[in-house]
This record gives sequence, C-alpha cells and structure tokens, in this order.
Amino acid sequence: MIAVDTNILVYSHREESDFHEVAVERITELASSGTRWAIPWPCIHEFIAVTTNPKIWATPTPLPIVLQSLQVWMDADACEVIGEGPGYFDTLADLSMVARVRGPMIHDACIAAICIHHGVRELWTADRDFNRFTGLKTKNPLI
Repeated sequence: MIAVDTNILVYSHREESDFHEVAVERITELASSGTRWAIPWPCIHEFIAVTTNPKIWATPTPLPIVLQSLQVWMDADACEVIGEGPGYFDTLADLSMVARVRGPMIHDACIAAICIHHGVRELWTADRDFNRFTGLKTKNPLI
C-alpha cells in the first residue's frame, strides 16, 4: 500500500503551487490504478489546517471546499484512511527512540508510525525529514 503525505495533497489542491499539475497527475494515477492507497489521519488534519490558513494563503480555501476535496479522495475505491490502533504506541515509541525524536518531529514520527503499523510499503512525500525513520520507504512522486 502507498500512503500520501500532506504536502502532496496540498500541492494537488492548491492551483498556485509550482507542483500542482504533477501532483494532480500522480494522485489521479494512484486513485485510478486499483492499487490500495492510504491517507493517514494526521495528514487529513494537517491538510485542513494548511489549506484554510490565512497566514499561508492570500485566499485560503473555504472549509466546505477542503472537506469536499478530502471526501472525494476518501471515497476513491482503493483509498483507506489509516490511524492509530492497538500496538501503534509500541511502533511510535520504537521509531521515536531510534530517530531521537524531539519537539515538533513527533508529528512526522506519528505519520511514519501509522504507516509502518498499517504495512504501508511507501510514503509519497516531498519532505526529506521522513528519511530519518527506518522501516518506511519514501518516494517523492513529483520528481
């Protein structure tokens, strides 16, 4: 299963992004491929926070449009929303100790632990900080 990080979702949503077209292509290819793919719950939360934030965008996306975009992805046949479950904390603790997580790095550690916990084989992200987490292969689908 492939999981998609917040930044790829934001790039595909915000037309002014330099990576908008390629991000839309990759998400569309993934959603129509029949391959199981996932969005971690923390990425959904962060997507809402980023796209509606007036400190980031001159014209933030209205919440109803953000929620509609998320619903379209979540309704895709092979999409699964993944989150914490029994045994997740052990994965998070081990991953955090190995990566020496501190402060805000815990957010990425949570996403990585959720992915590992659900057997994600690859996380699509443009964030190189995920390379610190062993056991999770990452790929930037935009390059």
